[in-house]
Amino acid sequence: MRFTPQFLDELRARLPVSEVVGRRVKLKRAGREWKGLSPFQQEKSPSFTVNDQKGFYHDFSSGKHGDIISFLMETEGVGFTEAVERLAAMAGVPLPAATPDAARHEQRRKTLHDVMELAAKFFADTLASRNGAKARGYLGDRAISPSVQLQFRIGYAPGERFALKEHLGSQGIPVEDMVEAGLLIAGDDIPVPYDRFRDRVMFPITDLRGRVIAFGGRALEKDVAAKYLNSPETPLFHKGDNLYNLAPARLATHNGAPLVVVEGYVDVIAMVGAGFAASVAPLGTALTENQLALLWKMADEPILCFDGDKAGQKAAWRAADMALPHLKPGKSLRFALLLEGQDPDDLARSGGRGAIEEVIGAARGLADVIWSREIEAGTFATPERRAALEARIRELSNGIGDEVVRRYYRQDLAERLQRTFAPEAGRGGYGRGGYRAAGGAFGGESGRRFAPRGSFTPGAAGRFEPRGGRAQASASSQTINRGPYQAASPQLATSSIMRGQRSAISRREALILQSLINHPWLLHDHLEEVAALELAHPEAHKLRAGIIAAFANDHHQSPEPSEQAEKMRADLAAGGFSQSLQRVERAITTSAVWGTQGGAAREDVLSTWHQLVSLHRQWHSLLRELKDAERALGDEASEANLAWLRDVKARMEEVDGTEALIEGFGESSGRFQRSV
Repeated sequence: MRFTPQFLDELRARLPVSEVVGRRVKLKRAGREWKGLSPFQQEKSPSFTVNDQKGFYHDFSSGKHGDIISFLMETEGVGFTEAVERLAAMAGVPLPAATPDAARHEQRRKTLHDVMELAAKFFADTLASRNGAKARGYLGDRAISPSVQLQFRIGYAPGERFALKEHLGSQGIPVEDMVEAGLLIAGDDIPVPYDRFRDRVMFPITDLRGRVIAFGGRALEKDVAAKYLNSPETPLFHKGDNLYNLAPARLATHNGAPLVVVEGYVDVIAMVGAGFAASVAPLGTALTENQLALLWKMADEPILCFDGDKAGQKAAWRAADMALPHLKPGKSLRFALLLEGQDPDDLARSGGRGAIEEVIGAARGLADVIWSREIEAGTFATPERRAALEARIRELSNGIGDEVVRRYYRQDLAERLQRTFAPEAGRGGYGRGGYRAAGGAFGGESGRRFAPRGSFTPGAAGRFEPRGGRAQASASSQTINRGPYQAASPQLATSSIMRGQRSAISRREALILQSLINHPWLLHDHLEEVAALELAHPEAHKLRAGIIAAFANDHHQSPEPSEQAEKMRADLAAGGFSQSLQRVERAITTSAVWGTQGGAAREDVLSTWHQLVSLHRQWHSLLRELKDAERALGDEASEANLAWLRDVKARMEEVDGTEALIEGFGESSGRFQRSV
């Protein structure tokens, strides 16, 4: 059922947020707002607020934000339609009358959902039976345990031609329904419809409400024409409009997990098993515009993780081209490539979470992918070739629909052109794509060398590596990350649109990293929390991955904290992070936050850590709300929207002025300092 905006507005007007939330959360009045304990995670001090005037709730501990509809969806686990129906009953508002056609279509869909559910149960039961031994062997070889099989409702379609048809027929399901659901193959030239899926491991595909809408089947025999076979288009299933593991991934992203897109069903299962719950995959096609829209509803910058072969690289290029026209402020993609011949399933089995975290941490932005492809496309030894490159770059940036993003891309790509063909003083000769110039649009002097630098190649972590390998990576990264932008405000400086352009790690991110370096034991109990933190600076991403990888080597088990810290620093230096460590030190402009330093007592370290993480999450949550407030004010220049924007900025200033200190800080360490 579709609901008009007018109906939804009436529902919101009739039901104060505090009334809906108050049925689940004990609220207390706090000025113009209500406060209570977070319903999304355990906490001792209230950080959950409700504002009836603005019509939303906000949870500072988890970053969740929304209205009465999203609250029911989050806390009750229901879909949009069911949430609206419950709220309408609560408010005593009759649902909009459905047309006869709409009612008929809805009833038909419910019938097909029942058919698909029966089919999924049949496949699961067959896998568990004696007939499923071969399929269980295949799943065992892929390290997919019985518990994971149950979690993803994996099944097996027997090899007989009419097995599913006869089973569903015995349940009273008409053949017409089986055909319409895509379970049977039928046609004018087929006298007797037969099972579409035979002798295949079956992966149910569900919608956002967890209902089975289609299947993907993996053949067990090698000589089968199609190794993977998906359901056809049906009234329930449009493969370009859905993603495998969509519903669980949506919930996981709301809980702070990074959204990762891989290529296949088994890759998703392996990623989820390694701790990346927000992993999804397209359904047998290249990523579509509708799937991209789904991803952007869940996360601002989904990470596309492709296999490390030529096909994977081409998939990255296709996704970049497809996304470019649809970019919006703050909405983009990041890309990671694996080693040649390796997929996420291989990496998860060989290296576990630490190896995947390294790949994800090294993912680079869309602009890098576009630039790398163009610069690797040929040599630029003549002015004409360089002019053609510039024209192609201009054409790509002109294809971006959003005016603001288009302007920033033009500036960024122009800067890359200038850097790439800038003269290297004191060196002669020709490099790859090099040339000697007497001047011109790109500048330079006769006899100086001009060489494109930087390429996108799968490395140990799928990095974009400078030409010349990793030995030049550190120096080149300084060049790559230096951009022409100056932040107009502290908010803009840490926003997603400025990621990769700032020359220094923020003080708060540096304090978080310093805590982990000086106190590696924090990772024992806070590893998931560390991995899920949003870090704005690319170098902070890489250093965090290095810290987690060093910790995973199990070299920090010494009972002496000072020895753990020394070992951590030694491992990071050996991994090429010496300059990153220096930048962290330079970013910390005060010694007041004693709990991050070596020698601090355990109690003080923990107190400071919790305060740092809380402030960091609040800041990123406020950034997202700032974007919503700015968009609302742009859509409607009302007093209410202006007040909302001012309120968000005031809260951001409050967070800015709050240090990660607590009353009695440093008592166990022999230090005393009051909170700011």
